[in-house]
Amino acid sequence: MPARIDSAPVVVWGGGTGGVAAAIQAARAGAPTVLLTPGSWLGGMVSAAGVCCPDGNELSPWQTGLWGAFLRGMAEREPEGLDQNWVSCFGFRPIQAEALLQQWVQELPNLTWLSCCRCLAVNRSERLVRSIEIEREGQRQQLACSVLIDGSDRGDLLPFLDLPYRLGWEPQELWGEPSAPSAERLATESFFERQPVQSPTWVVLGQLHGEKPAQALPEKPLLPAPFEQACQAFGLERTLTYGRLPGGLVMLNWPLQGNDWHQGLDRAFSNQADAEAELEREMQAHSRSFAAELMELCSGWLSLGDAFPQDSGSPDPALAAMPYWREGRRMVGRSTVIEQDLLPERSGRSISTLPRNQEGQISSIAVGNYANDHHYPGDDWPLAAKSCRWGGRWSGTPFCVPYEALLSADLDNLLAADKAFSSSHMANGATRLQPVIFNIGQAAGAAAALAFERGGVPSDLPVIDIQERLIADPVAPAGVIPLWDTPFNHPDWAARQRAVLQEPGRLSGSGSWQGASSGAAQPAPSAIDRARVHVQGTIRPMGDGSYAVDLAEATWGRSRWSVITLEPCVDQWLEQLDGPRQVELLGCFNPWGPWLRVSAVSP
Repeated sequence: MPARIDSAPVVVWGGGTGGVAAAIQAARAGAPTVLLTPGSWLGGMVSAAGVCCPDGNELSPWQTGLWGAFLRGMAEREPEGLDQNWVSCFGFRPIQAEALLQQWVQELPNLTWLSCCRCLAVNRSERLVRSIEIEREGQRQQLACSVLIDGSDRGDLLPFLDLPYRLGWEPQELWGEPSAPSAERLATESFFERQPVQSPTWVVLGQLHGEKPAQALPEKPLLPAPFEQACQAFGLERTLTYGRLPGGLVMLNWPLQGNDWHQGLDRAFSNQADAEAELEREMQAHSRSFAAELMELCSGWLSLGDAFPQDSGSPDPALAAMPYWREGRRMVGRSTVIEQDLLPERSGRSISTLPRNQEGQISSIAVGNYANDHHYPGDDWPLAAKSCRWGGRWSGTPFCVPYEALLSADLDNLLAADKAFSSSHMANGATRLQPVIFNIGQAAGAAAALAFERGGVPSDLPVIDIQERLIADPVAPAGVIPLWDTPFNHPDWAARQRAVLQEPGRLSGSGSWQGASSGAAQPAPSAIDRARVHVQGTIRPMGDGSYAVDLAEATWGRSRWSVITLEPCVDQWLEQLDGPRQVELLGCFNPWGPWLRVSAVSP
């Protein structure tokens, strides 16, 4: 790759998950693209920050786009399988995530990646960004661009643009969000000043030695301050295996008096290098202390992991190369995703209202389904319910992100591809997660490439053209419509996506397809099920939306297993189960869940 470049049609700033996705998609679609990253690793949350147990978009209908392609790429690189922990059905090592992303980048001759950059300025005139100025290897460079994309975790470019942006809480009176605090509370309670954004975490990776400890662990030990209650809710062993990864690595990203950091977060947005460096040192020391206390209790079962090589920029092999920023600056867009946009139309299995633009067209460009999860010190923040029972476990109900939320209200060629897109503080708790950010980034990249192809700006693009590019993408087709019953590899997936865009009535209020060939067909097994096995036993509903199977032969020392699924066809079969039944199941065992994740049933 050239050491210096002066212009490109598309320039992406930031190595966040969405930024990398935007750059890859723009280049794959034919636009010469430059990706500028402040660090030496790509990927943000999914690699450099070590958040390798992704939340949300687990069900096969939501495994689309670059998120789905990434997931299946990880399955190919992790021969032990991805079902390794109990917080998610997926877990992978940071170095494997980074290797896949770098492979994707290096395969594209029209994508130039410049690492270890510092942004100095962004130049604009009237409604257009003209160029970005950076420092790299001691040299100052100016890159002219036709489209600029902010793909950073904290909205790095927004302060340089001389435009208003959002940071922190909004009062309930602004948008009527049910979980937002009132203006009076924001003005009078010191909590909101101390806690301007969700708490970040500096992830630390541990290493388990063997599947089980050599001797019994204390069940619910009290830890020294400030971690006293960390193990009280789930116990020590569950606390450790919460984020287990292949090879026995464990992701320590623990919110319950664990290594979330709550102090002096305003320093992350002060634009003062010394203050930010001090904040980072405090976060790292806090995470090291948490890991040390857990190791003290484990009698050798847990040690620090060897997960981040020196070239990642990590301060040591166990610490992530960057913090996990859950929230940052948010662009003022042409549309803003608020809490009500995420909530289901009714309780139970439902979907949120499909977003529409001023012309009345469905404007969705990405689907997410995470519940809503806010990290602060103290008790959990009360949030409007957004989950339901599905496939034997709890799942967030799906929601859509509109294209207008990626567009600046004031600039015609600025797009947001990561957490900086236009959302409220309350909505950020569901929209900040790795899978939906992957696909938001993909949509930003698709729009940038289409604008380049047509010689225009992203703000002028018909949303239907962007949606078609995403659905028809030859490498990573991405869903824009939340169809609960249509997995990504269903033979009619693309046709159903297009049909709902043309005839919204084909999508029922519960998110099911209404039309010819209704129902959830059994698709071919997905690559994420490489470790699947056939078992026989008696399955039964447990009366609370969960299911269990008693196996003919014990596995992992256990005869009874909880049954979960990510497949609509299996979920529909389970829903009709009215008593014990002899079955043959195809699935993957997860002893840390513990569950049997079923991909097919033979009654």
